Amino acid sequence: MVDYVQGFEQLKFRTQVLKAPMDNLSNSDENYDLGYHPSPSSVDQNDHSLTETSTSGDSFMYRRTNSETSAFSESVDDSSYSGEASPWFCPNVKTRFHNQVALTRLGMKQHNKNATDDKLEDHEAVDAELEMMKERFAKLLLGEDMSGSGKGVCTAVTISNSITNLYATVFGQNLRLEPLNPEKKAMWKREMNCLLSVCDYIVELIPISQNLQDGTEMELMTSRPRSDLYINLPALQKLDAMLIEVLDSFQDTEFWYAEKGSMSSNSNHSGSGSFRRVIVQRNEEKWWLPIPCVPPGGLSEKSRKHLKHKRDSSNQIHKAAMAINSSILAEMEIPDSYMSTLPKSGKSCLGDSIYRYMCTMDKFSPEHLLDCLNLATEHEALELADRVEASMYTWRRKACMSNSKSSWVMVKDLMSETDKSDKNHILAERAECLLFCLKQRYPELSQTSLDTCKIQYNMDVGQAVLESYSRVLESLAFNIVAWIEDVICVERSVRNQGK
Repeated sequence: MVDYVQGFEQLKFRTQVLKAPMDNLSNSDENYDLGYHPSPSSVDQNDHSLTETSTSGDSFMYRRTNSETSAFSESVDDSSYSGEASPWFCPNVKTRFHNQVALTRLGMKQHNKNATDDKLEDHEAVDAELEMMKERFAKLLLGEDMSGSGKGVCTAVTISNSITNLYATVFGQNLRLEPLNPEKKAMWKREMNCLLSVCDYIVELIPISQNLQDGTEMELMTSRPRSDLYINLPALQKLDAMLIEVLDSFQDTEFWYAEKGSMSSNSNHSGSGSFRRVIVQRNEEKWWLPIPCVPPGGLSEKSRKHLKHKRDSSNQIHKAAMAINSSILAEMEIPDSYMSTLPKSGKSCLGDSIYRYMCTMDKFSPEHLLDCLNLATEHEALELADRVEASMYTWRRKACMSNSKSSWVMVKDLMSETDKSDKNHILAERAECLLFCLKQRYPELSQTSLDTCKIQYNMDVGQAVLESYSRVLESLAFNIVAWIEDVICVERSVRNQGK
């Protein structure tokens, strides 16, 4: 009975002791809002009852039961408690809430710090792109003349060179069938959009009729995109997207590449040496290109169909880009400097044998003539193209000798009035047919001297954009077709060896 009374009085006394600290919670809310927790020094030092009842030097606000302990708090051993009823048996709900708020705010601070770092990186990337665009814009205005003395090339040539250089930067190191690097892909789209934006402001004026309120009809001039840009530019952008899609389709392939005729060190494929016979011949032609490799049994049927489909698609894209490029070059004016260098006789350009064949045959066959010439290399074909083109314009100029001006504009205007039975006119038409068949037989033929001269002296910005854009797409499509042909050739050779 005595023990019961003593225990009751002790519990009553400890309850009174708990009341004082609990009342102080309202005064410390602001400290908790700042993530501050009271320490034993913040408790009234004159309260001697705390020192008699506290089992440790820690404040009660850090004490939790095992069930309330989080990963951030230390576990409490059950043996540390005495057999008596613990005065700290009541869970401190308010304290736990403030601790959770403090931890949450700590996490928010870390998140805000990461967000700030991301923003700084984004700002740095934007600043780098802005500086790059400033440099490109400055070169465009200066005409690639960094001295600023006004000796630079015209705007049309600068844009043409910019598109050509951008293509070399993005696709110059891409020598295999694989998706384009994301950074280079973003660079290509971003800078091409910037270079093509000039076409949005190239317009032509057309008359339109407008009726006024009083019924009077007026004719006004309104602007619209120039016809050649309106037709060809969207087509080129579509071809561009299709070529990028073709490269992206070769993500996971059954074939791989080896450098300098050896198996790639990071590939897990077997069957080295199954393609050695193909490598020897190919390295002699283009030794710098990586060698495609296939498994010993060849590619699967699905992979072969995919390669053939992409080859046919890329081949059609190549033809479309080449047609646009040829039409743009044909519309460009021939510089007077080229016309002044033409020889006086077309016979001296072609030589006696070709000239005699073109003059004596009633039914001219350019295909038969090319077969007889038996051109062995691309250099010989390009040399013949330059000679045929020069003779063609020499005969056209002779057909218009009634006018003293040698300008191409005047020649083009007078050709419609020339007698179709004139010998020079007939020879010019035959030379044009021969040149067309030559370019069809050698689609990879480089630009002729006239084409280079046209691009160099061209002053039309719209034509410069279309010509350079179509030229780089034509080159990319041709390369993709060649790369696919290499893989198909190696695969066919491996399958034949396995039989």
